[in-house]
Amino acid sequence: MSEFISIGTRFAPLPSPFPFKRGGSLLDGRVAFETWGQLNDKGSNALLILTGLSPSAHAASNADNPDRGWWEAMVGPGKAVDSDDWFIICVNTLGSCKGSSGPASINPESGQPYRLGFPDLSVEDCARAAKAVLNHLHIDTLACVIGNSMGGMVALSFLQQYPLYARSHINVSGSAQALPFSIAIRSLQREAIRLDPAWNNGLYTEGSYPRNGMRIARKLGVVTYRSAMEWDGRFGRVRLINDDHASEKFGPEFEVERYLEAHAERFVDQFDPNCYLYLSRAMDWFDFCLSCAKGSTDVVESLAGINIGSVLVLGAETDILFPLHQQQQIAAGLSQGGARVSFEALDSHQGHDAFLVDIEKFAPPIRRFLDERKAEL
Repeated sequence: MSEFISIGTRFAPLPSPFPFKRGGSLLDGRVAFETWGQLNDKGSNALLILTGLSPSAHAASNADNPDRGWWEAMVGPGKAVDSDDWFIICVNTLGSCKGSSGPASINPESGQPYRLGFPDLSVEDCARAAKAVLNHLHIDTLACVIGNSMGGMVALSFLQQYPLYARSHINVSGSAQALPFSIAIRSLQREAIRLDPAWNNGLYTEGSYPRNGMRIARKLGVVTYRSAMEWDGRFGRVRLINDDHASEKFGPEFEVERYLEAHAERFVDQFDPNCYLYLSRAMDWFDFCLSCAKGSTDVVESLAGINIGSVLVLGAETDILFPLHQQQQIAAGLSQGGARVSFEALDSHQGHDAFLVDIEKFAPPIRRFLDERKAEL
């Protein structure tokens, strides 16, 4: 049981107690965050980044931590999300193990990790926790909120809960509700963890850890993060040259298997299993329609209730986890609500992970959109 906190990460306190949408509350909770750039005299250039399931608050290198961040190619001086223009804040999602309060955190009442005693987590809770960071920094308004993947869900909830707080929004490979395919994949990932005997109903230790369950969960995830085109073009049917598993019947034989194993092994040592379960389920539970005052079951109609000035919606045509029609729904709904919406379906073969790796496709529209917003400062 441990938390994985970057050097230079800062912390904002949550209101105590911090109530959760599905019941329960958190005492002395906190949210991890990092910043880049400077807030201008009018306080009008603040930009919030909301992440996917697993990233930390360390989106890019900064003075406190020179290590590369998870969105290094996108965030920083002179980049698409330019810290010379914007005061950029990236938060680590509530429920994570990378600084924000989550199942791996210590419960102040017991002195032990929360484990499965952590309150049931929802996307709406994550949005309210992000707002606590802004309150801590005395940010009265946001020029833009950017949400990637799960962060796109959190961003929509943020805009719904805090109307008119943000002037613009960039939704990157996000969605307004979990689809059956995505739920099915994440359900299998959670099952792999829970069926590992070492999981022990969440009571694992560093000496007895559900490593195999986490490995399988990560492999399932990585398969869905990229497209079939990417797998075929990158690996084909190339076989392992030095087969260390020659004596292992049904062991790995192909390069793609070794790639998945390497990814899995890295992830196992970087993320807490209980945190993974909580965050994964929060995504499955999310349905913007259920939080909408209109009471509609139609996604587009529900999203039309959000009041926001300018919006950019991006998606990859090969994304199977958050498929393109979900970004089209977001664009249509926000446009119906009166927003000035730009929607771009990007021809990237790298699937859901394209916004992390295909910077040549994703950076230009983000740069153009934010350059246009500079006139509003």
